[in-house]
Amino acid sequence: MSGFRKRQSGQGMTEYVVIVALVAVAAIAVYQYFGQVVRSQTAAMARELAGEDGSAQSRSAQQAAQKAAAQTKARSLKSFTGNAADAK
Repeated sequence: MSGFRKRQSGQGMTEYVVIVALVAVAAIAVYQYFGQVVRSQTAAMARELAGEDGSAQSRSAQQAAQKAAAQTKARSLKSFTGNAADAK
């Protein structure tokens, strides 16, 4: 019966490792997806925690967010067929 418990414990550990890996991959994907906005906000927080002025990084984050929003509007499924027609 002790062999069964070891296998069950090993299965639990394997499931835990898989879940942790999925969370890590999701976190990396989110960090990459939001890109410059997250990097600028992280830099601003780090500078503020260090006692320095982080307003330049905050402005950079705001500009990156506005740029990302503009790109999102430009690349929607609504304009997909129009772009294909223009390519002909």
